[in-house]
Amino acid sequence: MLKKNVVLFVIGLCIFTYILGMSLIPLMDIDAAQYASISREMFARRSFLQVFDLGRDYLDKPPMLFWLSGFSMYIFGVHDWSYRLPSFLFSILAIYATYRLALLYYKKEIAMLSAMVLAASQALFLMNHDVRADTMLMGWVILSIWQLAEWYKNQKAINLIFGFMAIAGGMLTKGPIALFVPVFAFLPHFVLRREWKQFLRWEYIIGLFIIALLLLPMSIGLYQQFDLHPGKIAGGNYITSGLRFYYWTQSFGRYTGENANREMNQFTFLLQNMLWSFLPWIIFFLIALFLEIKNLIQQKCKLTEQQEWITTGGFIITYCVLARSQAQLPHYIFVAFPFAAIVTAKFLYALFFEHKWRHLRRTLVLFHLIIFTLLWLALIVLMAFPFSDIPKFVATLSALCLLLMYSLFYSKKLHFHRLLIVAFFTIIGINIFLNTAFYPALLQYQMGNTAAKFINSKHINKSKVMIAGIHPGYPFYFYGQYIFPDTTINGLKEGEVVLTNADSIAMIEKKFPYAKVLHQGDNFHVTQLSFAFLNPETRPAELQHYAIVDLTSPVKKTAKK
Repeated sequence: MLKKNVVLFVIGLCIFTYILGMSLIPLMDIDAAQYASISREMFARRSFLQVFDLGRDYLDKPPMLFWLSGFSMYIFGVHDWSYRLPSFLFSILAIYATYRLALLYYKKEIAMLSAMVLAASQALFLMNHDVRADTMLMGWVILSIWQLAEWYKNQKAINLIFGFMAIAGGMLTKGPIALFVPVFAFLPHFVLRREWKQFLRWEYIIGLFIIALLLLPMSIGLYQQFDLHPGKIAGGNYITSGLRFYYWTQSFGRYTGENANREMNQFTFLLQNMLWSFLPWIIFFLIALFLEIKNLIQQKCKLTEQQEWITTGGFIITYCVLARSQAQLPHYIFVAFPFAAIVTAKFLYALFFEHKWRHLRRTLVLFHLIIFTLLWLALIVLMAFPFSDIPKFVATLSALCLLLMYSLFYSKKLHFHRLLIVAFFTIIGINIFLNTAFYPALLQYQMGNTAAKFINSKHINKSKVMIAGIHPGYPFYFYGQYIFPDTTINGLKEGEVVLTNADSIAMIEKKFPYAKVLHQGDNFHVTQLSFAFLNPETRPAELQHYAIVDLTSPVKKTAKK
Protein backbone atom coordinates (compact mmCIF):
# COMPACT_ATOMS: atom_id res chain seq x y z
CA MET A 1 0.00 0.00 0.00
CA LEU A 2 0.93 3.65 -0.26
CA LYS A 3 2.82 4.82 2.80
CA LYS A 4 2.98 8.38 4.09
CA ASN A 5 6.78 8.35 4.23
CA VAL A 6 6.96 7.42 0.54
CA VAL A 7 4.58 10.24 -0.37
CA LEU A 8 6.53 12.82 1.62
CA PHE A 9 9.81 11.59 0.14
CA VAL A 10 8.58 11.88 -3.46
CA ILE A 11 6.98 15.30 -2.94
CA GLY A 12 10.09 16.42 -1.06
CA LEU A 13 12.25 15.44 -4.05
CA CYS A 14 9.91 17.40 -6.33
CA ILE A 15 10.18 20.48 -4.10
CA PHE A 16 13.96 20.11 -3.99
CA THR A 17 13.97 20.05 -7.81
CA TYR A 18 11.78 23.18 -7.90
CA ILE A 19 14.28 24.94 -5.63
CA LEU A 20 17.18 23.99 -7.91
CA GLY A 21 15.37 25.59 -10.84
CA MET A 22 14.48 28.67 -8.81
CA SER A 23 18.08 29.15 -7.71
CA LEU A 24 20.19 28.17 -10.71
CA ILE A 25 18.30 29.18 -13.86
CA PRO A 26 18.29 32.83 -14.99
CA LEU A 27 14.92 34.30 -15.94
CA MET A 28 13.79 33.57 -19.49
CA ASP A 29 12.49 36.21 -21.82
CA ILE A 30 9.72 37.18 -22.41
CA ASP A 31 6.96 36.66 -19.84
CA ALA A 32 8.84 35.60 -16.71
CA ALA A 33 11.49 38.28 -17.11
CA GLN A 34 8.90 40.92 -17.97
CA TYR A 35 6.82 40.16 -14.87
CA ALA A 36 9.95 40.19 -12.72
CA SER A 37 10.91 43.56 -14.18
CA ILE A 38 7.41 44.95 -13.52
CA SER A 39 7.50 43.62 -9.94
CA ARG A 40 10.86 45.28 -9.29
CA GLU A 41 9.68 48.52 -10.87
CA MET A 42 6.49 48.54 -8.81
CA PHE A 43 8.37 48.59 -5.52
CA ALA A 44 11.11 50.86 -6.83
CA ARG A 45 8.58 53.56 -7.65
CA ARG A 46 6.13 52.65 -4.83
CA SER A 47 3.21 52.47 -7.26
CA PHE A 48 1.04 49.60 -6.05
CA LEU A 49 -2.33 50.35 -7.66
CA GLN A 50 -1.08 51.68 -10.98
CA VAL A 51 1.15 49.26 -12.87
CA PHE A 52 3.99 50.30 -15.17
CA ASP A 53 6.29 48.42 -17.51
CA LEU A 54 9.59 50.24 -18.12
CA GLY A 55 7.81 53.49 -17.35
CA ARG A 56 4.90 52.78 -19.69
CA ASP A 57 1.31 52.04 -18.66
CA TYR A 58 0.69 48.31 -18.26
CA LEU A 59 -2.69 46.56 -18.33
CA ASP A 60 -2.27 42.98 -19.56
CA LYS A 61 -2.26 41.21 -16.17
CA PRO A 62 -3.80 42.01 -12.76
CA PRO A 63 -1.38 43.03 -9.99
CA MET A 64 -1.31 40.07 -7.56
CA LEU A 65 1.87 38.52 -9.02
CA PHE A 66 3.56 41.93 -9.03
CA TRP A 67 2.43 42.70 -5.48
CA LEU A 68 3.68 39.46 -3.96
CA SER A 69 6.87 39.12 -6.02
CA GLY A 70 7.70 42.78 -5.51
CA PHE A 71 7.17 42.41 -1.77
CA SER A 72 9.41 39.34 -1.78
CA MET A 73 12.16 41.32 -3.52
CA TYR A 74 11.65 44.16 -1.07
CA ILE A 75 12.36 41.76 1.82
CA PHE A 76 15.07 39.54 0.31
CA GLY A 77 16.57 41.78 -2.34
CA VAL A 78 16.31 41.79 -6.13
CA HIS A 79 17.07 38.22 -7.16
CA ASP A 80 15.45 35.87 -9.63
CA TRP A 81 14.76 33.42 -6.78
CA SER A 82 13.06 36.09 -4.67
CA TYR A 83 10.82 36.92 -7.64
CA ARG A 84 9.94 33.22 -7.93
CA LEU A 85 9.46 32.59 -4.21
CA PRO A 86 5.74 33.52 -3.91
CA SER A 87 4.84 31.36 -6.91
CA PHE A 88 6.86 28.49 -5.43
CA LEU A 89 4.79 28.75 -2.24
CA PHE A 90 1.59 28.74 -4.29
CA SER A 91 2.67 25.57 -6.08
CA ILE A 92 3.01 23.89 -2.67
CA LEU A 93 -0.41 25.26 -1.75
CA ALA A 94 -1.84 23.77 -4.96
CA ILE A 95 -0.38 20.35 -4.12
CA TYR A 96 -1.80 20.46 -0.60
CA ALA A 97 -5.23 21.75 -1.68
CA THR A 98 -5.42 19.02 -4.34
CA TYR A 99 -4.75 16.45 -1.62
CA ARG A 100 -7.44 17.92 0.64
CA LEU A 101 -10.03 18.12 -2.15
CA ALA A 102 -9.43 14.49 -3.10
CA LEU A 103 -9.61 13.47 0.56
CA LEU A 104 -13.17 14.80 0.75
CA TYR A 105 -14.40 12.18 -1.73
CA TYR A 106 -11.85 9.36 -1.87
CA LYS A 107 -9.70 7.21 0.40
CA LYS A 108 -6.50 8.67 1.76
CA GLU A 109 -4.27 6.67 -0.62
CA ILE A 110 -5.95 8.25 -3.66
CA ALA A 111 -5.65 11.71 -2.12
CA MET A 112 -1.92 11.20 -1.48
CA LEU A 113 -1.43 9.83 -4.98
CA SER A 114 -3.24 12.90 -6.37
CA ALA A 115 -0.75 15.18 -4.65
CA MET A 116 2.16 13.12 -5.95
CA VAL A 117 0.87 13.16 -9.52
CA LEU A 118 0.44 16.94 -9.52
CA ALA A 119 3.81 17.56 -7.83
CA ALA A 120 5.60 15.30 -10.32
CA SER A 121 3.99 16.65 -13.50
CA GLN A 122 6.29 18.41 -15.95
CA ALA A 123 4.22 21.60 -15.76
CA LEU A 124 5.02 22.06 -12.05
CA PHE A 125 8.75 21.73 -12.65
CA LEU A 126 8.52 24.30 -15.43
CA MET A 127 6.22 26.69 -13.57
CA ASN A 128 8.64 27.03 -10.68
CA HIS A 129 11.44 28.54 -12.74
CA ASP A 130 9.63 29.98 -15.78
CA VAL A 131 7.25 31.79 -13.45
CA ARG A 132 4.13 33.41 -14.87
CA ALA A 133 0.76 34.17 -13.33
CA ASP A 134 -0.47 30.59 -13.83
CA THR A 135 1.35 29.15 -10.79
CA MET A 136 -0.48 31.50 -8.44
CA LEU A 137 -3.72 31.06 -10.39
CA MET A 138 -3.58 27.29 -9.95
CA GLY A 139 -3.03 27.67 -6.21
CA TRP A 140 -5.84 30.18 -5.73
CA VAL A 141 -8.34 28.23 -7.85
CA ILE A 142 -7.83 24.78 -6.33
CA LEU A 143 -7.83 26.38 -2.87
CA SER A 144 -11.19 28.00 -3.62
CA ILE A 145 -12.67 24.73 -4.91
CA TRP A 146 -11.41 22.77 -1.90
CA GLN A 147 -12.86 25.34 0.52
CA LEU A 148 -16.20 25.55 -1.27
CA ALA A 149 -16.42 21.74 -1.42
CA GLU A 150 -15.77 21.69 2.34
CA TRP A 151 -18.55 24.22 2.79
CA TYR A 152 -21.02 22.18 0.74
CA LYS A 153 -20.29 19.12 2.84
CA ASN A 154 -19.89 20.62 6.33
CA GLN A 155 -21.70 23.98 6.10
CA LYS A 156 -18.98 25.89 7.97
CA ALA A 157 -19.07 29.61 7.23
CA ILE A 158 -15.28 29.91 7.45
CA ASN A 159 -14.92 27.64 4.41
CA LEU A 160 -17.35 29.81 2.45
CA ILE A 161 -15.39 32.95 3.33
CA PHE A 162 -12.01 31.40 2.47
CA GLY A 163 -13.42 29.96 -0.74
CA PHE A 164 -14.59 33.30 -2.09
CA MET A 165 -11.48 35.08 -0.80
CA ALA A 166 -9.44 32.60 -2.83
CA ILE A 167 -11.57 33.32 -5.90
CA ALA A 168 -10.86 37.03 -5.43
CA GLY A 169 -7.15 36.25 -5.07
CA GLY A 170 -7.27 34.34 -8.34
CA MET A 171 -9.09 37.19 -10.08
CA LEU A 172 -6.42 39.56 -8.82
CA THR A 173 -3.88 37.19 -10.38
CA LYS A 174 -5.32 36.46 -13.81
CA GLY A 175 -8.81 37.82 -14.13
CA PRO A 176 -12.34 36.36 -14.27
CA ILE A 177 -11.10 32.85 -15.18
CA ALA A 178 -10.55 32.35 -11.42
CA LEU A 179 -14.32 32.71 -10.93
CA PHE A 180 -15.31 30.67 -13.96
CA VAL A 181 -13.28 27.54 -13.17
CA PRO A 182 -15.02 26.91 -9.80
CA VAL A 183 -18.35 27.44 -11.56
CA PHE A 184 -17.29 24.99 -14.28
CA ALA A 185 -16.33 22.48 -11.57
CA PHE A 186 -19.49 22.58 -9.46
CA LEU A 187 -22.01 23.05 -12.28
CA PRO A 188 -21.85 19.46 -13.66
CA HIS A 189 -21.57 18.06 -10.14
CA PHE A 190 -24.84 19.68 -9.06
CA VAL A 191 -26.63 18.80 -12.28
CA LEU A 192 -25.57 15.15 -12.24
CA ARG A 193 -26.58 14.82 -8.58
CA ARG A 194 -29.83 16.70 -9.25
CA GLU A 195 -29.05 19.18 -6.46
CA TRP A 196 -30.97 22.07 -8.00
CA LYS A 197 -31.24 24.00 -4.74
CA GLN A 198 -27.49 24.55 -4.81
CA PHE A 199 -27.93 27.00 -7.68
CA LEU A 200 -30.02 29.44 -5.64
CA ARG A 201 -28.35 29.68 -2.25
CA TRP A 202 -28.44 33.09 -0.60
CA GLU A 203 -24.87 32.64 0.67
CA TYR A 204 -23.58 33.31 -2.84
CA ILE A 205 -24.53 36.96 -2.37
CA ILE A 206 -22.11 37.14 0.55
CA GLY A 207 -19.46 35.50 -1.59
CA LEU A 208 -19.91 38.01 -4.40
CA PHE A 209 -19.70 40.84 -1.88
CA ILE A 210 -16.39 39.43 -0.57
CA ILE A 211 -15.04 39.26 -4.12
CA ALA A 212 -16.16 42.79 -4.95
CA LEU A 213 -14.65 44.14 -1.74
CA LEU A 214 -11.26 42.50 -2.36
CA LEU A 215 -11.21 43.63 -6.00
CA LEU A 216 -11.86 47.24 -5.00
CA PRO A 217 -8.21 48.39 -4.64
CA MET A 218 -7.31 47.06 -8.09
CA SER A 219 -10.47 48.57 -9.60
CA ILE A 220 -9.62 51.96 -8.11
CA GLY A 221 -6.13 51.73 -9.58
CA LEU A 222 -7.50 50.84 -13.03
CA TYR A 223 -9.96 53.71 -12.88
CA GLN A 224 -7.30 56.22 -11.85
CA GLN A 225 -4.75 55.03 -14.39
CA PHE A 226 -6.97 54.56 -17.44
CA ASP A 227 -10.63 55.57 -17.06
CA LEU A 228 -9.71 59.06 -15.90
CA HIS A 229 -7.32 59.33 -18.87
CA PRO A 230 -9.05 57.61 -21.82
CA GLY A 231 -7.07 57.12 -24.99
CA LYS A 232 -3.90 55.68 -23.49
CA ILE A 233 -2.00 52.97 -25.36
CA ALA A 234 -1.14 49.83 -23.35
CA GLY A 235 0.32 46.73 -24.94
CA GLY A 236 -0.42 48.10 -28.37
CA ASN A 237 -4.12 48.46 -27.53
CA TYR A 238 -6.09 51.73 -27.47
CA ILE A 239 -7.65 51.81 -24.00
CA THR A 240 -10.82 53.77 -23.31
CA SER A 241 -11.53 52.04 -20.00
CA GLY A 242 -9.19 49.98 -17.85
CA LEU A 243 -12.15 48.53 -15.97
CA ARG A 244 -13.83 47.35 -19.15
CA PHE A 245 -10.59 45.89 -20.46
CA TYR A 246 -10.00 43.89 -17.28
CA TYR A 247 -13.55 42.72 -16.61
CA TRP A 248 -14.60 42.12 -20.23
CA THR A 249 -12.14 42.52 -23.10
CA GLN A 250 -9.25 40.52 -21.67
CA SER A 251 -11.46 37.44 -21.07
CA PHE A 252 -14.69 37.61 -23.07
CA GLY A 253 -12.99 39.55 -25.84
CA ARG A 254 -11.14 36.35 -26.77
CA TYR A 255 -14.50 35.00 -27.95
CA THR A 256 -16.12 38.15 -29.31
CA GLY A 257 -13.03 39.21 -31.27
CA GLU A 258 -12.49 42.40 -29.24
CA ASN A 259 -9.19 41.04 -27.92
CA ALA A 260 -6.57 41.51 -30.60
CA ASN A 261 -4.43 38.53 -29.51
CA ARG A 262 -4.37 35.63 -31.96
CA GLU A 263 -1.74 33.21 -30.64
CA MET A 264 -3.39 29.82 -31.32
CA ASN A 265 -7.03 28.90 -31.74
CA GLN A 266 -7.18 25.19 -32.66
CA PHE A 267 -9.40 23.14 -30.35
CA THR A 268 -6.68 20.50 -29.88
CA PHE A 269 -3.85 22.95 -29.23
CA LEU A 270 -3.98 22.63 -25.42
CA LEU A 271 -4.26 18.84 -25.62
CA GLN A 272 -1.24 18.67 -27.92
CA ASN A 273 0.78 20.59 -25.35
CA MET A 274 -0.46 18.40 -22.52
CA LEU A 275 1.45 15.56 -24.18
CA TRP A 276 4.60 17.12 -22.69
CA SER A 277 3.28 19.32 -19.89
CA PHE A 278 1.42 16.50 -18.10
CA LEU A 279 4.23 13.99 -18.47
CA PRO A 280 4.60 11.30 -17.24
CA TRP A 281 0.87 10.92 -16.58
CA ILE A 282 -0.79 12.02 -19.80
CA ILE A 283 -1.64 8.53 -21.17
CA PHE A 284 -3.02 7.40 -17.81
CA PHE A 285 -5.09 10.59 -17.64
CA LEU A 286 -6.60 10.20 -21.10
CA ILE A 287 -7.61 6.61 -20.36
CA ALA A 288 -9.01 7.65 -16.98
CA LEU A 289 -10.99 10.47 -18.56
CA PHE A 290 -12.49 8.08 -21.10
CA LEU A 291 -13.47 5.63 -18.35
CA GLU A 292 -15.04 8.41 -16.26
CA ILE A 293 -17.23 9.47 -19.17
CA LYS A 294 -18.08 5.84 -20.01
CA ASN A 295 -19.11 5.11 -16.40
CA LEU A 296 -21.27 8.21 -16.30
CA ILE A 297 -23.09 7.17 -19.47
CA GLN A 298 -23.64 3.68 -18.04
CA GLN A 299 -25.14 5.30 -14.94
CA LYS A 300 -27.50 7.29 -17.18
CA CYS A 301 -25.83 10.57 -16.25
CA LYS A 302 -26.68 10.39 -12.60
CA LEU A 303 -24.22 10.27 -9.70
CA THR A 304 -24.61 8.44 -6.42
CA GLU A 305 -24.12 10.15 -3.06
CA GLN A 306 -20.54 8.85 -2.89
CA GLN A 307 -19.49 10.07 -6.34
CA GLU A 308 -18.25 13.47 -7.50
CA TRP A 309 -17.83 15.12 -10.89
CA ILE A 310 -16.16 18.29 -9.69
CA THR A 311 -12.83 17.10 -11.04
CA THR A 312 -13.81 15.36 -14.28
CA GLY A 313 -16.52 17.84 -15.21
CA GLY A 314 -14.37 20.74 -14.09
CA PHE A 315 -11.54 19.66 -16.37
CA ILE A 316 -13.77 18.96 -19.39
CA ILE A 317 -15.67 22.25 -19.27
CA THR A 318 -12.57 24.31 -18.47
CA TYR A 319 -10.72 22.70 -21.35
CA CYS A 320 -13.58 23.24 -23.81
CA VAL A 321 -13.98 26.90 -22.86
CA LEU A 322 -10.25 27.62 -23.04
CA ALA A 323 -9.89 25.67 -26.29
CA ARG A 324 -12.55 27.81 -27.99
CA SER A 325 -10.61 30.98 -27.26
CA GLN A 326 -9.09 32.81 -30.22
CA ALA A 327 -5.87 33.23 -28.20
CA GLN A 328 -4.28 30.22 -26.50
CA LEU A 329 -0.89 29.48 -25.00
CA PRO A 330 0.29 26.11 -23.61
CA HIS A 331 0.19 27.22 -19.97
CA TYR A 332 -3.47 28.28 -20.05
CA ILE A 333 -4.61 24.72 -19.25
CA PHE A 334 -2.35 24.43 -16.19
CA VAL A 335 -5.15 25.80 -14.01
CA ALA A 336 -7.04 22.52 -14.57
CA PHE A 337 -4.11 20.21 -13.76
CA PRO A 338 -5.24 19.60 -10.14
CA PHE A 339 -8.45 18.14 -11.62
CA ALA A 340 -6.40 16.00 -13.98
CA ALA A 341 -4.20 14.84 -11.10
CA ILE A 342 -7.17 13.55 -9.08
CA VAL A 343 -8.75 11.83 -12.09
CA THR A 344 -5.39 10.22 -12.90
CA ALA A 345 -4.77 9.14 -9.30
CA LYS A 346 -8.10 7.32 -9.14
CA PHE A 347 -7.14 5.34 -12.23
CA LEU A 348 -3.60 4.64 -11.04
CA TYR A 349 -4.88 3.38 -7.70
CA ALA A 350 -7.35 1.02 -9.35
CA LEU A 351 -4.72 -0.14 -11.83
CA PHE A 352 -1.75 -0.72 -9.53
CA PHE A 353 -3.20 -1.14 -6.04
CA GLU A 354 -6.55 -2.81 -6.72
CA HIS A 355 -5.07 -4.77 -9.66
CA LYS A 356 -7.80 -4.03 -12.18
CA TRP A 357 -7.38 -4.23 -15.99
CA ARG A 358 -4.41 -6.63 -15.86
CA HIS A 359 -4.02 -6.89 -19.65
CA LEU A 360 -4.16 -3.11 -20.01
CA ARG A 361 -1.59 -2.79 -17.22
CA ARG A 362 0.94 -4.93 -19.08
CA THR A 363 0.56 -2.81 -22.20
CA LEU A 364 0.89 0.44 -20.28
CA VAL A 365 3.98 -0.80 -18.45
CA LEU A 366 5.74 -1.76 -21.68
CA PHE A 367 4.70 1.44 -23.47
CA HIS A 368 5.87 3.72 -20.66
CA LEU A 369 9.13 1.85 -20.23
CA ILE A 370 9.86 2.61 -23.89
CA ILE A 371 8.85 6.28 -23.44
CA PHE A 372 10.99 6.69 -20.32
CA THR A 373 13.96 5.07 -22.06
CA LEU A 374 13.63 7.52 -24.95
CA LEU A 375 13.43 10.45 -22.51
CA TRP A 376 16.63 9.38 -20.76
CA LEU A 377 18.40 8.87 -24.10
CA ALA A 378 17.33 12.35 -25.18
CA LEU A 379 18.67 13.74 -21.90
CA ILE A 380 22.01 11.96 -22.36
CA VAL A 381 22.34 13.59 -25.78
CA LEU A 382 21.52 17.02 -24.28
CA MET A 383 24.11 16.56 -21.55
CA ALA A 384 26.84 15.31 -23.91
CA PHE A 385 26.40 17.14 -27.18
CA PRO A 386 25.20 20.79 -27.38
CA PHE A 387 27.16 22.69 -24.70
CA SER A 388 30.84 22.32 -23.87
CA ASP A 389 30.17 24.14 -20.58
CA ILE A 390 28.48 21.02 -19.22
CA PRO A 391 31.19 18.75 -17.71
CA LYS A 392 31.57 15.38 -19.42
CA PHE A 393 30.89 13.46 -16.22
CA VAL A 394 27.31 14.82 -16.24
CA ALA A 395 26.52 12.88 -19.42
CA THR A 396 28.07 9.79 -17.85
CA LEU A 397 25.98 10.30 -14.73
CA SER A 398 22.79 10.60 -16.81
CA ALA A 399 23.68 7.36 -18.62
CA LEU A 400 24.12 5.66 -15.24
CA CYS A 401 20.67 6.93 -14.27
CA LEU A 402 19.22 5.17 -17.32
CA LEU A 403 20.79 1.93 -16.10
CA LEU A 404 19.51 2.64 -12.58
CA MET A 405 16.00 3.08 -13.99
CA TYR A 406 16.14 -0.45 -15.41
CA SER A 407 17.56 -1.73 -12.16
CA LEU A 408 14.61 -0.24 -10.29
CA PHE A 409 12.18 -1.58 -12.85
CA TYR A 410 13.37 -5.17 -12.48
CA SER A 411 13.98 -5.07 -8.73
CA LYS A 412 11.91 -7.50 -6.66
CA LYS A 413 12.66 -5.82 -3.31
CA LEU A 414 10.47 -2.74 -3.77
CA HIS A 415 7.04 -2.56 -2.18
CA PHE A 416 5.74 0.11 -4.56
CA HIS A 417 4.66 -0.68 -8.11
CA ARG A 418 7.67 -0.65 -10.40
CA LEU A 419 6.15 1.54 -13.11
CA LEU A 420 5.21 4.26 -10.61
CA ILE A 421 8.72 4.17 -9.14
CA VAL A 422 10.23 4.47 -12.60
CA ALA A 423 7.83 7.30 -13.52
CA PHE A 424 8.74 9.37 -10.46
CA PHE A 425 12.45 8.57 -10.84
CA THR A 426 12.41 9.59 -14.50
CA ILE A 427 10.51 12.88 -14.29
CA ILE A 428 12.34 14.06 -11.16
CA GLY A 429 15.76 12.87 -12.33
CA ILE A 430 15.47 14.44 -15.77
CA ASN A 431 14.40 17.78 -14.32
CA ILE A 432 17.30 17.76 -11.86
CA PHE A 433 19.69 17.43 -14.80
CA LEU A 434 17.84 20.10 -16.78
CA ASN A 435 17.76 22.55 -13.87
CA THR A 436 21.38 22.10 -12.84
CA ALA A 437 23.10 21.68 -16.22
CA PHE A 438 21.09 22.23 -19.39
CA TYR A 439 19.13 25.40 -18.62
CA PRO A 440 22.05 27.27 -16.98
CA ALA A 441 24.22 26.49 -20.04
CA LEU A 442 21.43 27.48 -22.43
CA LEU A 443 20.78 30.81 -20.70
CA GLN A 444 24.37 31.89 -21.32
CA TYR A 445 23.12 32.64 -24.83
CA GLN A 446 20.45 35.07 -23.61
CA MET A 447 21.80 38.58 -24.02
CA GLY A 448 19.83 40.31 -21.28
CA ASN A 449 21.26 38.46 -18.30
CA THR A 450 24.83 38.19 -19.61
CA ALA A 451 25.04 41.89 -20.63
CA ALA A 452 23.62 43.00 -17.27
CA LYS A 453 26.06 40.71 -15.45
CA PHE A 454 28.99 42.37 -17.23
CA ILE A 455 27.75 45.90 -16.46
CA ASN A 456 27.24 44.99 -12.80
CA SER A 457 30.62 43.28 -12.49
CA LYS A 458 32.49 46.28 -13.98
CA HIS A 459 30.49 48.77 -11.88
CA ILE A 460 29.63 50.81 -14.97
CA ASN A 461 27.59 53.94 -14.24
CA LYS A 462 24.11 52.86 -15.33
CA SER A 463 22.92 56.41 -15.86
CA LYS A 464 25.36 56.58 -18.80
CA VAL A 465 24.30 53.28 -20.40
CA MET A 466 22.21 53.58 -23.57
CA ILE A 467 20.57 50.99 -25.83
CA ALA A 468 20.90 51.55 -29.58
CA GLY A 469 19.82 49.41 -32.49
CA ILE A 470 19.05 46.29 -30.46
CA HIS A 471 16.34 44.82 -28.23
CA PRO A 472 18.08 43.49 -25.11
CA GLY A 473 15.04 41.79 -23.59
CA TYR A 474 13.54 42.15 -20.13
CA PRO A 475 16.32 40.24 -18.30
CA PHE A 476 18.62 43.20 -19.06
CA TYR A 477 16.36 45.59 -17.15
CA PHE A 478 15.69 43.17 -14.31
CA TYR A 479 19.26 42.07 -13.66
CA GLY A 480 20.55 45.56 -14.38
CA GLN A 481 17.97 46.92 -11.88
CA TYR A 482 17.60 49.99 -14.04
CA ILE A 483 15.38 51.26 -16.87
CA PHE A 484 17.97 51.91 -19.55
CA PRO A 485 16.86 54.45 -22.20
CA ASP A 486 16.76 53.76 -25.94
CA THR A 487 18.33 55.91 -28.60
CA THR A 488 19.72 55.58 -32.14
CA ILE A 489 23.30 55.24 -33.32
CA ASN A 490 23.12 58.85 -34.58
CA GLY A 491 21.75 59.96 -31.22
CA LEU A 492 24.68 58.64 -29.18
CA LYS A 493 26.85 61.14 -27.33
CA GLU A 494 30.38 61.20 -26.07
CA GLY A 495 30.81 59.79 -22.58
CA GLU A 496 28.01 57.26 -22.91
CA VAL A 497 28.27 53.47 -22.81
CA VAL A 498 26.14 51.78 -25.44
CA LEU A 499 24.68 48.29 -25.72
CA THR A 500 24.26 47.62 -29.41
CA ASN A 501 24.35 45.08 -32.19
CA ALA A 502 27.91 43.94 -32.93
CA ASP A 503 27.36 44.82 -36.58
CA SER A 504 27.05 48.47 -35.53
CA ILE A 505 30.59 48.68 -34.10
CA ALA A 506 32.09 49.93 -37.37
CA MET A 507 29.48 52.68 -37.64
CA ILE A 508 30.09 53.71 -34.03
CA GLU A 509 33.87 53.76 -34.47
CA LYS A 510 33.45 55.96 -37.52
CA LYS A 511 31.59 58.52 -35.40
CA PHE A 512 33.67 57.96 -32.24
CA PRO A 513 37.21 56.93 -33.30
CA TYR A 514 38.22 56.51 -29.66
CA ALA A 515 35.34 54.13 -28.89
CA LYS A 516 36.43 51.08 -26.94
CA VAL A 517 34.65 47.72 -27.11
CA LEU A 518 34.33 46.57 -23.51
CA HIS A 519 32.50 43.32 -24.08
CA GLN A 520 31.00 41.17 -26.85
CA GLY A 521 28.58 38.31 -26.48
CA ASP A 522 26.16 35.96 -28.22
CA ASN A 523 22.39 36.16 -28.27
CA PHE A 524 19.66 33.65 -29.09
CA HIS A 525 15.95 33.52 -28.28
CA VAL A 526 16.27 30.57 -25.92
CA THR A 527 12.54 29.82 -25.84
CA GLN A 528 12.69 29.07 -29.58
CA LEU A 529 15.09 26.12 -29.52
CA SER A 530 15.99 24.48 -32.82
CA PHE A 531 18.20 21.59 -33.87
CA ALA A 532 20.37 24.05 -35.76
CA PHE A 533 21.07 25.92 -32.52
CA LEU A 534 21.64 22.78 -30.45
CA ASN A 535 24.15 21.52 -33.00
CA PRO A 536 27.50 23.19 -32.14
CA GLU A 537 28.57 23.07 -35.80
CA THR A 538 25.53 24.97 -37.12
CA ARG A 539 24.98 27.17 -34.04
CA PRO A 540 27.14 30.14 -35.18
CA ALA A 541 24.75 30.80 -38.07
CA GLU A 542 21.82 30.94 -35.62
CA LEU A 543 23.37 33.46 -33.25
CA GLN A 544 23.16 37.21 -33.10
CA HIS A 545 25.97 39.16 -31.48
CA TYR A 546 25.94 42.18 -29.19
CA ALA A 547 28.59 44.56 -27.93
CA ILE A 548 29.03 46.99 -25.05
CA VAL A 549 31.04 49.99 -26.23
CA ASP A 550 32.49 52.85 -24.18
CA LEU A 551 32.25 56.22 -25.96
CA THR A 552 34.31 58.14 -23.42
CA SER A 553 37.19 60.14 -24.87
CA PRO A 554 40.69 59.13 -23.64
CA VAL A 555 41.33 62.81 -22.87
CA LYS A 556 38.39 62.95 -20.46
CA LYS A 557 39.42 59.66 -18.87
CA THR A 558 42.91 61.09 -18.23
CA ALA A 559 41.44 64.32 -16.87
CA LYS A 560 39.30 62.36 -14.39
CA LYS A 561 42.35 60.51 -13.14
